[in-house]
Amino acid sequence: MYFDVDTFAAIAARAAQTDATSSIPAESWQDLVDTGYLGLFHPEHLGGSGADAATQVRAMEALGRACSGTYWAATVSSLLCGNLLATYGNERHHELIRSLATGERLAAFAIVETAAGSDAGTYKTLVRRTDSGYSISGEKSRITNAPRADLAVTLARRDKPAGDDGPDWCLAFVDLDQPGVRRYDIPHMGLRGMPWGGIVYTDAHVDEANVIPVPFTELAEGMTWGWLLVSVAAVATAESALAASVRYARQRVSFGRPLAHMEGIQAQLADSRTQIDAARLLAQSCAAERVSGNSARQLIGMLKIYATEMAVEVTQRAVQIHGAAGVTEGHEVERYYRDAQMNVVGAFATNRLREQIAEGLGLGPAVYRPFDWLTPTGLAG
Repeated sequence: MYFDVDTFAAIAARAAQTDATSSIPAESWQDLVDTGYLGLFHPEHLGGSGADAATQVRAMEALGRACSGTYWAATVSSLLCGNLLATYGNERHHELIRSLATGERLAAFAIVETAAGSDAGTYKTLVRRTDSGYSISGEKSRITNAPRADLAVTLARRDKPAGDDGPDWCLAFVDLDQPGVRRYDIPHMGLRGMPWGGIVYTDAHVDEANVIPVPFTELAEGMTWGWLLVSVAAVATAESALAASVRYARQRVSFGRPLAHMEGIQAQLADSRTQIDAARLLAQSCAAERVSGNSARQLIGMLKIYATEMAVEVTQRAVQIHGAAGVTEGHEVERYYRDAQMNVVGAFATNRLREQIAEGLGLGPAVYRPFDWLTPTGLAG
């Protein structure tokens, strides 16, 4: 199975429409099913093709180049949510995984809340035991696929009865088509085709089999799939911005010569080419480790920082090379610039990732502790 940009040519042709209307056309979803993209990340017995890491990354980048919004929606559902179901679920959840791999269902990973982003310690969504299983209450916000998803893999606290010394956290696999669930859209700057919004749970039902207690440290490991998919999206956006810049530099004549013959433009294009290729190689290495079952958490964290911030730099150069055209609404470069910004904060903010990587160097946890700067100097009075 081989994937390149031509595989998703029809989706690419609709990318501007997808961005302008903030809606992924039904034809694009069918194209994803027909190409087998949604099944790349899962074995054959679960409706997938069990593709190797190189094929997965190549396909992810090709779809990301075609349409970032479509890429995010599809890959969060099949790769991120599908792998969380496979990792923390059991045989009873195989049908859910199969439905994501074949495109029958769309999933959301509901983690962030209205008052909290990367700081999970402030999350309040709670799962309680009832006579018929469990109920879930709380609000998740700024969630990919929330307005359209059929299923939400939801991070929640457990209301533990006396004597329960199990984990404080759980993953709840919640059917969103039921009473007690309300969804809403949130307008967003980039990735406009990606459904994005919130989910409000008000004592919504969750089957007992669909509440999986998991230590938070393990959950953090599973979420690295999200860092990887965001990083590949960044590489794809940067590659598209560079390709647009090269085309424009060849065509645009200024002061009697093509932009491509100007040393300053050449330097910008060369820097972009170097950065993109470096990020791509790191992404391929990360994917190989992850697909092999290894953690690669630190490595993927480094990738997420480098790739997403690199894409912002590359798209900024693309805007500068295109001049006024690059900031005109509807221009492809203007869209790439907006999309690149979303990847920096998506999945996990790069600033917080830097702290975690520093912790991995043996510097200890980045926890605030009060410190008296003045008394030792004699200036406290």
